[in-house]
Amino acid sequence: MIRYALNCDQAHDFEAWFGSSSDYDDQAARGLVECPFCGSRAVQKAIMAPAVSGTRKTATPPDVAARMQTMMMEAAREVRAHVEANFDYVGDAFAREARDIHEGRSEKREIYGEATPAEVKKLKEDGVPVAALPAPPPDPSKVN
Repeated sequence: MIRYALNCDQAHDFEAWFGSSSDYDDQAARGLVECPFCGSRAVQKAIMAPAVSGTRKTATPPDVAARMQTMMMEAAREVRAHVEANFDYVGDAFAREARDIHEGRSEKREIYGEATPAEVKKLKEDGVPVAALPAPPPDPSKVN
C-alpha cells in the first residue's frame, strides 16, 4: 500500500491509498481518481516528503495491507449499496434538485445522481450539502 498526497484543479488537498504506484497511474489514467470535496477528476500527485523509517521495522506486513485494502473496498461497496437502495436517483438533474430541496422548492428527501465539478463547486459555495459517492469498487476477482 502507498499513500499519496493529492490535489485537484480546484486546489483541494487530500490523501488516498493505492496498492502500488502503478495502481495510482492506472486509476488516474482511467479517470477513477476524484476529489472527495468537489468530484473533480483533474487530480495530480502533490509534493510530499518521503516517509523515512527508523531503526525499528515498522512496515505493514503484506497480509495486513491486503486485509486493509479489502476492508476499505467493502466499506465503499456498502456505502454505495446503501445509497442506491435508500436514496432517490435523479440522474443529471442532481444539482438542480439538490438546490431545490435546500431552498424548500422541492420535498425534503435524500437523493443521488451526477453533477459536474463546476456544479458541485457552486452547490458547496452556496451552502448546499453535497458529497461524492464512492465509485463502485472493482470486482475483487479482477484486482491485482
